[in-house]
Amino acid sequence: MTAPMTPAKQKAWRLGQFAETLAVWQLRAKGYRILTRRFRCRAGEIDIIARRGNVLVFVEVKARRNAATAAESLSSRQISRIIRAAEAFVQAHPSLAALDQRFDAILISPRGWPVHLVDAWRPEH
Repeated sequence: MTAPMTPAKQKAWRLGQFAETLAVWQLRAKGYRILTRRFRCRAGEIDIIARRGNVLVFVEVKARRNAATAAESLSSRQISRIIRAAEAFVQAHPSLAALDQRFDAILISPRGWPVHLVDAWRPEH
């Protein structure tokens, strides 16, 4: 059994949900097809998985007071978990394995438009 969320946690969760919804709208407006939201596996979690043409895009959404702090909140540990989760997603969906893959971030702040960082990072192989 999990403990109830504190008011601060509830507020953060609601902000995260709102930010993801904004990100989905922005991606759809740019011609992306949303394949799934909130993909979770043992390896990690991916906020949005989308496709545009021959590119499979794994998107991390960050909502903070401003875009700079949102960008800074992407840790190397989190990026590693997203990459591992992306590998698990592709393994579970082999029909998508031939597509190019890209990792994007969408930064949400209350005083600005969402900032879409295309190709925000690349896996180190």
